[in-house]
Amino acid sequence: MIRPVLRMGDARLLRIARPVTDVFAPDIRALLTDMRDTMAHLNGAGLAAPQIGVDLRVVIFGSGEVNPRYPEAPIVPPTVLINPQIDFIGDEMEDGWEGCLSVPGLRGMVPRYQRLRYRGLGEHGEAIDRIVEGFHARVVQHECDHLDGVLYPMRMRDFTRFGFVEELNLASMPDE
Repeated sequence: MIRPVLRMGDARLLRIARPVTDVFAPDIRALLTDMRDTMAHLNGAGLAAPQIGVDLRVVIFGSGEVNPRYPEAPIVPPTVLINPQIDFIGDEMEDGWEGCLSVPGLRGMVPRYQRLRYRGLGEHGEAIDRIVEGFHARVVQHECDHLDGVLYPMRMRDFTRFGFVEELNLASMPDE
């Protein structure tokens, strides 16, 4: 089922999500189905449970194919990540354009760690442990931020690099 996505300004997006205690619970199965349906319907690169009003530490991201919202980005494998943990590798950060289903129509230049290790559980309770970089690392950080009540504009340093997609004309702007 496609669920409505909460938008920036909704106080529920600022809460810290609770850990999942039973990966196999029927409500978790239903949540994952709804998250996949919603993300696919909106051509999202990822979605966090709090974005659809569910206060649990669950994110999904990736598509296994080119995303229409990020056509130049490398493919990120479809992933369900429950109770994620992130460890940054090194101090190197990279600025990149981000958008968000909870901040529709806008993009901003956001600094993110370039490399990281993420761990958590997959949808079948399997352990996930990956080291990633670049766009994949950016997507993981963005989605996991939602679990801690952080939206990407809160990470921005320069609001002259924030605006509506149509006005920014991202295709002509250098990706720093």
